[in-house]
Amino acid sequence: MTVLRMLTGFAAASLTVLAVASTQAQTKDWDKVRIATEGAYPPFNAVDSSGKLFGFDVDIANALCEKMQADCTIVAQDWDGIIPGLLAGKYDVIVASMFITEERKQKVSFTEPYYKAAMTYVVPKGSDITDFSDKGLKGKVIGAQAGATQGEYVSAVHPSADIRLYRSQDEVNLDLANGRLDLQVSDLIPMLEWTEKTEDGKCCELVGEPITSVEYVGDGVGMAVRKEDEDLRKQLNEALAQIVADGTYAKINDVYFSRDIYTLD
Repeated sequence: MTVLRMLTGFAAASLTVLAVASTQAQTKDWDKVRIATEGAYPPFNAVDSSGKLFGFDVDIANALCEKMQADCTIVAQDWDGIIPGLLAGKYDVIVASMFITEERKQKVSFTEPYYKAAMTYVVPKGSDITDFSDKGLKGKVIGAQAGATQGEYVSAVHPSADIRLYRSQDEVNLDLANGRLDLQVSDLIPMLEWTEKTEDGKCCELVGEPITSVEYVGDGVGMAVRKEDEDLRKQLNEALAQIVADGTYAKINDVYFSRDIYTLD
């Protein structure tokens, strides 16, 4: 009887410890947060001549950290290693204009979207390309960023084309501007900025209907965290709602874009 009571007491104590540990895990105080962005995707994220990160994603991340009262460190990470780096614990959040897709949701958890997403075809001005079916683009040289949704889209939808995949969006833009590509597939908002506001981008224009298939652009653009960090995801969502409500988001938006990318209205 005494042994039974001892075992029962031990089991109860163990459950109590587990419950306390679970509660502590759920209510972790994220007063220090490490954030990764790509640093090669202007105007969303880029690196200036002094090596400092800047752009829309960086400003949004800093605004969220201020609302969370967290001390944040933002680092640059190549795109093809950005999710593996998160899972390996190199940082806690990815704020890098990442589409929320079903494939990525198998590996990470996403916040609510912090802006809407669409992709587009971009061609040199004067191009006679008007048919964007696989047959219409057979043999055409199409560029897109490797490891990104654009690359996945081109590979799946245009198998008859000559597909060139690049490490960064800047490299895609450069080859299109220099006549080494017939067209590219890229995110709509950056391409609007590139073609309308940069010297290199004056070469080219957006064509065709925006690509909005949920299979490829997902539910918008979100911040990614490890699946076990649900408390951090909730805090980021709360902070996002706050910066939208108090006008902080709109002020940041207007620095970079001529339209509201939170809704794309």
